[in-house]
Amino acid sequence: MEEKKFGLSKINYILIAAAFLVVVLGFIIMGGDPSGEVFNPDIYSTKRIIVGPMISLAGFIFMVVAILYKPKKKVQE
Repeated sequence: MEEKKFGLSKINYILIAAAFLVVVLGFIIMGGDPSGEVFNPDIYSTKRIIVGPMISLAGFIFMVVAILYKPKKKVQE
């Protein structure tokens, strides 16, 4: 039976999964209080409006790099 070739290697899928987790972490940091009935001034904190989006952006950039990453071929002597 012929072995199937995927478009990406195993390391690419591992890097994509890691990038996805970084994006999710950024969204968790941006998340607010589940109760929207009371105004909470914490929604304007630096953590939510700067750090969270920057972490998510870094995760998306890392995901592009993970997709484009090409593993080095081993040289056979």
